[in-house]
Amino acid sequence: MINVNGNFDLDFDQNDDKENSTGNKIKNELNDAFKPLAAILRPQTLEQYVGQSHILAAKMPLRLAIEQGKCHSLIFWGPPGTGKTTLAEIIASHADADIERVSAVTSGIKDIRLAIDNAKQRAMHQKRRTVLFVDEVHRFNKSQQDAFLPHIEDGTIIFIGATTENPAFELNQAILSRTRVYTLKKLDKAALAQVLVRALAYIEETNCSVQLTEEAQRQLIAVANGDARRLLNLLENCLDISSASDSQVKDKIEITLEHISQVAGNKLALYDKGGDAFFDMISAFHKSVRGSDPDAALYWYARILTGGGDALYVARRLLAIASEDIGNADPRAMQLAINAWDTYRRVGPSEGERAIAQACVYMALAPKSNAVYCAFNDAKALAKETADLDVPAHLKNATSYITRELGHGNEYRYAHDEENAFAAGENYFPEVIANTKFYHPSNRGLEKQLKDKLEYLNELNRQSNDQRY
Repeated sequence: MINVNGNFDLDFDQNDDKENSTGNKIKNELNDAFKPLAAILRPQTLEQYVGQSHILAAKMPLRLAIEQGKCHSLIFWGPPGTGKTTLAEIIASHADADIERVSAVTSGIKDIRLAIDNAKQRAMHQKRRTVLFVDEVHRFNKSQQDAFLPHIEDGTIIFIGATTENPAFELNQAILSRTRVYTLKKLDKAALAQVLVRALAYIEETNCSVQLTEEAQRQLIAVANGDARRLLNLLENCLDISSASDSQVKDKIEITLEHISQVAGNKLALYDKGGDAFFDMISAFHKSVRGSDPDAALYWYARILTGGGDALYVARRLLAIASEDIGNADPRAMQLAINAWDTYRRVGPSEGERAIAQACVYMALAPKSNAVYCAFNDAKALAKETADLDVPAHLKNATSYITRELGHGNEYRYAHDEENAFAAGENYFPEVIANTKFYHPSNRGLEKQLKDKLEYLNELNRQSNDQRY
């Protein structure tokens, strides 16, 4: 048993001949001696499992498959502490299958082969199925992932992979085509509260009473941030420091906000360069600038820096925003983004990060237009469809007497020789796609003036064509 000092008291008479059940209980206590609370309280059944109702509610396909012991190969994708490993073990239990565990962090091809051989021997001699659980499966390279394929197909294993990264980017298509991906979400406050209640009941049963005010409970759940494992680890750390206090009664422990603050420390930045959190924050930053919210843009920029992100990555994204979301509504945005980048390279992070922040605010408040972005995409699409069209003869360059005899450059109108330096009615497209329009300026910023100019030129073209025909 765990005493208030975090040690274990073996409360039994060694001379007393206990029944086997009591002996097993003692063995279990000894086995749990060095396990963290999160491992001791790992759910063993679907009834004990908390959260993920979007895939495990009554009559949902995955729950029905688990209850019937007919689960298929699958991938669990979700943040840490959401129950991926636990759910894999519950699946194995319901399927009456043994479980082989492989971690992509510490394992290689040799370990994979050993796990597969064990599965084959188990199927041959014991007539039992095997669940092969691969943690952090995204860390395996292509050849390592390919090693599972034939054994998934022939039924040697029920393959369950767990990953914190987007499977669409990190896993082979061959693996994805043979499995079904289930997304696990961060646990909400209600689910974490259930985990906490169960933990406190276990501690009171095996150790001592724990006093935790509602405010302390809310704070503990808040700093856990949807992670059940982190919640239980924080609770255990609170018990350690509070039980060491001389002011605590031996059979009663009080956990205060101060204890929680001590063990929680500063929140770790939710940021993993190259991972989903990285791209999510960059996406939030981009959408904030596009949505003309300078405060949110500054927040996400600061979050990226707090997580160890590169300020120049944000500067590069600002250049993309300048052409994609602002365009000709304010052409100065692109120059300001380049200047901010240049400032960072010249003076370093302290002043350079501030220059990029200045560009963030300016571009968030700049008039927005994606007219150029859309026009260019449309132009590329049409160019791909009409790549076989020849350049009209009057637009070709007459480079020799042969090309002149072929009519290259004939009837071309030199714009500078025309009134207003504009050859009204001239066609610069292949004839079959003449008069195509890609660029549709907005009514915002400088682009409003460009729109007026374009409408004026289009009217001159119409008048010229009317006179011609």
